[in-house]
Amino acid sequence: MEFLSVMAAPVAACLALVGIHTYLGAHVLARQVIFVDLALAQVAALGAAVGAVAGLDHDSPMAYAVALGATLVGAGLFAITRTRNHEVSQEAVIGISYAVAAAATILVMNRLPHGAEEIEALLVGSILWVSWSDILVTTALYGAVGLLHWVWRDRFLTISYDPDEAARRGYNIRAWDFAFYAMFGVVVTRSVHIAGVLLVFCFLIVPAVAASLFATTLRARLTYGWLLGGVVSVAGCSMSYLWDLPTGATVVCVFGGALALLGVARAVGA
Repeated sequence: MEFLSVMAAPVAACLALVGIHTYLGAHVLARQVIFVDLALAQVAALGAAVGAVAGLDHDSPMAYAVALGATLVGAGLFAITRTRNHEVSQEAVIGISYAVAAAATILVMNRLPHGAEEIEALLVGSILWVSWSDILVTTALYGAVGLLHWVWRDRFLTISYDPDEAARRGYNIRAWDFAFYAMFGVVVTRSVHIAGVLLVFCFLIVPAVAASLFATTLRARLTYGWLLGGVVSVAGCSMSYLWDLPTGATVVCVFGGALALLGVARAVGA
């Protein structure tokens, strides 16, 4: 019973993260922009750092608005730098954006008395202390984004999986790319607030990569990804509780271990 009283909220938060990030991860893999989540998460962290230096309360709507604004700028950058003939790899743009945002975050946080602790919190989050009200707001936000993806699923899926077909259909790819990355940014900004940069990246990429090892259709990959994410979330939170370890970092390491084991299993079974 003590475990439930302490870890029920963190587990619920992890499951909410799994739900939306596994789906977005499938798009990210199809677009071959693996580190876009990490870059947008770091941009959101930069926005949060600017808000903190400006004296905004971490949980205030204004602080969230500043972080979201920074993320939307990143979304616009990634939308306009996608080209069909790949003169410049978009991964290069994403990597540069991450490095600059990370360095800028360090510079901004250097203005705070406890900047090192603030940087650590942005990286690994504080999911152990998430409240049920945070979980409800986050789930509602993720649900709204998921609904929009369902309504516009034909455009988003076609642009991600077959951009040439999307161009033939006359879709405005840059406009829809901005819509995709803007919604992505809304999710990531909220996720970083709860879980930190590293855990958010793992929720996005690891279930999608692991599922791609064993499934070929989107529906099957989502099923595998959601199942893996749920199991890892419960296992990581349990290990954190039993061994008194930082929750976010523990879940990240369990994700890494699970992916390594699945990779070995796939290689042996091939």
